[in-house]
Amino acid sequence: MRKILFVILVSFLSFLVLCKENFEKLRKEMVEFQIKRRGIRDEKVLSAMLKVPRHLFVPPEWVSQAYEDYPLPIGEGQTISQPYIVALMTASLCLKGNEKVLEIGTGSGYQAAVLAEIVKEVYTIEIRESLALSAEKRLKKMGYKNIKVKVGDGYLGWKEYAPFDGIIVTCAAPIPPPPLIEQLKEGGRMVIPLEENPFYQSLVLLTKEKGKIKKKSIEAVRFVPMVREKEK
Repeated sequence: MRKILFVILVSFLSFLVLCKENFEKLRKEMVEFQIKRRGIRDEKVLSAMLKVPRHLFVPPEWVSQAYEDYPLPIGEGQTISQPYIVALMTASLCLKGNEKVLEIGTGSGYQAAVLAEIVKEVYTIEIRESLALSAEKRLKKMGYKNIKVKVGDGYLGWKEYAPFDGIIVTCAAPIPPPPLIEQLKEGGRMVIPLEENPFYQSLVLLTKEKGKIKKKSIEAVRFVPMVREKEK
């Protein structure tokens, strides 16, 4: 009996090792073919994307597709963005490593984890309590100590910890929320998908210089819309 249990245990551990090695292989392929080959060269971003286990941020039924080049559902009508878009938005902030970054739309917590691998502090807001709590639990379990999660209306930002060196908004808005502009540090950057019209969204980089905002379009995207507290 002991021998049988030992064989089962060894087989199970071998399965776990194979799974881990396979996920590492898939992450390397994701970074090489989906991210680097599309022009992203920021080594900090590439390293973070290689390190964060994306398969831990998706529901079990989607684990086999966790490293594919498209968004996946995470519940409550929300999605985890495709890897390339996560890398693109992160790289657009031109992070050095000592920044304080605000994220609007925590979702599964994946973008926050990628940021946390690079910067000093990450503050992330999610209006859907169940997603916020599950993301917070997941991130703590993974050992992230530089991420603070808040349940709330992301449109309003997080004034208590402002100003922020960078802001990432992972939901589409018709205009950049004024509270977020106010909470952006002088010289800071914000990446946000804007609804240019009912059929088109543009990922935009906003830079704050001498109190004024410079706008630069990055590329066409498709994000879920920003939800306010009164709409929830």
